[in-house]
Amino acid sequence: MNDTDTPLGAPAGFSLADFQQNKGWFLALGILLISVGTLAIIYDFMATLISVFFFGWILIFMGAYEAVQAFWQTKWGGLFLNLAMGILAVVVGFHLVTSPVDSALVLTLLLAVYFMVIGIFRIVASLTMRFPNWGWVLFSGIVSFILGVLTKQQWPLSGLWIIGLFIGIDMIFSGWSYVMLSLAARK
Repeated sequence: MNDTDTPLGAPAGFSLADFQQNKGWFLALGILLISVGTLAIIYDFMATLISVFFFGWILIFMGAYEAVQAFWQTKWGGLFLNLAMGILAVVVGFHLVTSPVDSALVLTLLLAVYFMVIGIFRIVASLTMRFPNWGWVLFSGIVSFILGVLTKQQWPLSGLWIIGLFIGIDMIFSGWSYVMLSLAARK
């Protein structure tokens, strides 16, 4: 296989030559994500507030768009449903933007409950179904459940830093994956 061949399972239009040509961009993106992720972990409270604020503005813009779009799709019959969902998104987004600390507390509590519930589902599914590599799903479920319990035990204090910490950790792992991808492109 030469550099312009498409590897088995790669999406259409994928070219190893293009991938190798852009390896510097992958490396730069990886380093940027690792740096920003590290800052997000160090300044977890600020990262939490910024992300809640950012999410609030996304909800405001998307809700306004959905409410306006509801009037464009009058033949569909879902005018009131789309309008109500758009208004709800704007109201929730406005609350997130105007009260980021309170919003972070609520979101963290929801996150803790989500981790506990999804952990229980993964544990039960892996133990009852015993599909291939079920041990990894069991391990994932246990970790998710423990993260949920630890987050809930520290709540409301955890609401001030946990979102920023999780975002920082995710950015660091994403950054390392891009760095490793760029190093693999050299071969």
